Formats: sequence, structure tokens, C-alpha cells
Amino acid sequence: MAMLHRARLTTTDDLTLARAQRGDESAWRALVGRYQRPVFALLSRMLSPVARRDLVEDLAQETFLRAFRALASFDRAASGRLSSWLLTIAMRLALDELRRRRAPQEALQPVHFQATAAGPDRRLLAASLTRAVEALSPDHRAVILLREVHGLDYEEIAAALAISIGTVRSRLSRARAELRAALAEARND
Repeated sequence: MAMLHRARLTTTDDLTLARAQRGDESAWRALVGRYQRPVFALLSRMLSPVARRDLVEDLAQETFLRAFRALASFDRAASGRLSSWLLTIAMRLALDELRRRRAPQEALQPVHFQATAAGPDRRLLAASLTRAVEALSPDHRAVILLREVHGLDYEEIAAALAISIGTVRSRLSRARAELRAALAEARND
């Protein structure tokens, strides 16, 4: 059932993409509507906890502006999924912003992760996970978010970050180890 839904969604995205590439503004708006939430979530999590909401909104807008400018040349066969392409643009903008950042900025509302535990432990675990992800280096945070939150495969992550698949594996391994250690420490507190 999930495969059928995903196939239907891919077909719809392909048709909408083709219309948008021909200049159909309603199709472009539909694509923005479909992908604005994952783009905003990725930017928020990458720049958390010190990003201003207006900065995240500006970078999300810049993501879609860059995508719009390059949409006519987007080739799904060469570039993969549209969602991966958009998240790549957003991730690169976030990493550029982190490199430029000098002084702390006004914080966004904290970005919270979902936890699988039940009851009061669930909230504690989710808060601990959020803090642990925020504490990761930008490189480690990028691979964790792209893999675990946005579901990109290793090849897509490598392309998004312009690194090798071996580097993706290494960073994921280290990031997961750091998260496990942080969560173990939180449980012991």
C-alpha cells in the first residue's frame, strides 16, 4: 500500500514538475507548497538553536528562488528526486550560513524530534535527542538530518554535500555514536 502511494506521489510530482518546467506558475506554486515544509524543517534543524526565524525563512525563499532559476535544466534522470535536489540546495545554503556566522543570533523556537518511547519518558527522550542533534558539528548534523529525518540515501547525501559515500558513512557512524553517547548520558542524569 505504501509503495502504491509513493508511486502515485512520484507520478504526480513528475507531471507537476513537467508543467512547472514549461512555465506553468500554478505548477510551480504546487511544488513549493509540496516541498516548503521539508525545506524549512531542514534549515531550522541545521541552524538550530541559534537561528532567527527570519533567517530560516530567507534561506528557504532563496532555496526556491535558486531552484526556480535552474528548474528548466533540472533532469530527473541525472539529478534524482526533486526533493533531494531541493534539500541539496537548502543544505548548501545552511552550511554556507554556518561558515559565515560569527555572533550568536536570536534563537528560533526549539526544533523537537519525535521519540518512540511512551509516557513521560517520551518527552524527556525527545528533548534529549533535540539537544544532542543541536550539539553535533554542522557536518555530522547535516548527514544525520538528511538520512534520518529526510530519508535520503547515501548517494543522495554524498551528492548534496559534495563528499564521497565513504565520508557519508564515516560521518553517519560518528554522528550516531555521538548521539548514542549523549542519550546514554541523559539517561544517567
